[in-house]
Amino acid sequence: MLSSKGYAALDKQSALGPFNFTRREPLASEIVIEILYCGVCHSDLHMARNEWGNAVYPMVPGHEIVGSVTAAGGAVTKFKVGDIAAIGVIVDSCRKCTPCNRGEEHFCDEGATLTYAVPDRIDGSITMGGYSNNYVVDERFAHTIPANLDLAAVAPLLCAGITTYSPLRHWKAGPGKKVGIVGLGGLGHMALKFAHSFGAHVVQFTTNLRKKEDALRLGADEVVLSTDPEAMKTHAKSFDLILDTVSAPHSIDDYLVLLKQDATMTLVGLPEVPPSFGVFNLITKRASIAGSMIGGMPETQEMLDYCGEYNITSDVEVIRIDQINEAFERLLKQDVKYRFVIDMSSLV
Repeated sequence: MLSSKGYAALDKQSALGPFNFTRREPLASEIVIEILYCGVCHSDLHMARNEWGNAVYPMVPGHEIVGSVTAAGGAVTKFKVGDIAAIGVIVDSCRKCTPCNRGEEHFCDEGATLTYAVPDRIDGSITMGGYSNNYVVDERFAHTIPANLDLAAVAPLLCAGITTYSPLRHWKAGPGKKVGIVGLGGLGHMALKFAHSFGAHVVQFTTNLRKKEDALRLGADEVVLSTDPEAMKTHAKSFDLILDTVSAPHSIDDYLVLLKQDATMTLVGLPEVPPSFGVFNLITKRASIAGSMIGGMPETQEMLDYCGEYNITSDVEVIRIDQINEAFERLLKQDVKYRFVIDMSSLV
């Protein structure tokens, strides 16, 4: 067994604190990485506090992982000791169903294995995440990182990046398309960067015009105050795609009326309260509401390679591991631009 240490939640009320545990030995197709950086996703907060009702304790969160390979099994071909590797939201799947066979392991018919808080497919132990010093993973579920990118700023790409890249690619955001981004947080700022990079005309929706300058810097062609009915009306029936990144309860109908015929509003945020909407806003335009989550292993690597080519990373604030509880509280206040990343060298 591998000795490991990290920060864990012991129950839904407790603050995260130092925690020692073990990981299983790597198989022939697996690598061990020393974690250098781990992003802080809002879902880590939801999970640690059992806000989705599926928590398992003790819990070591973290699924935006960048590290250095310290060991590689005999069957590993993609990595060698000393290489940099990245791990995202899932670390295994059945590897034999139709989604897995087409490289969409996140849609695995049996259910993908998450980076933390679920049973490991190999030995049944509970997976422990990236707020820790090391990780063991099959090379299929690890990714290479372009050498020109800042590693701390890469970490959030493993969740916030792929969560927004995938739907923008799937619904063909690009030249000649008008794309709306709802929310300018960890997900929204990456959606804005990607949509702009793809060549779409991008409109950022926000409830706070103090974010206008930042939105323009990140690539918005227009910024609209979503609480201003007249400003919203000027965009009626004009969008090909609206990507909604907001996890707080909000009105879906306010945006459905902005879609063109046959256009789509895609949800990637996870509100605690299920959204409701008026069906007439769909049937009168044959519009669609869709959902999307992360991406498969090939698409995640594609995204990282694209980021390397176009020098795209997340805007981050690097923190020490002992600042994680403060970071959680700041997340609740939306007091971060735009993603916390833990420097795991601070774990002692």
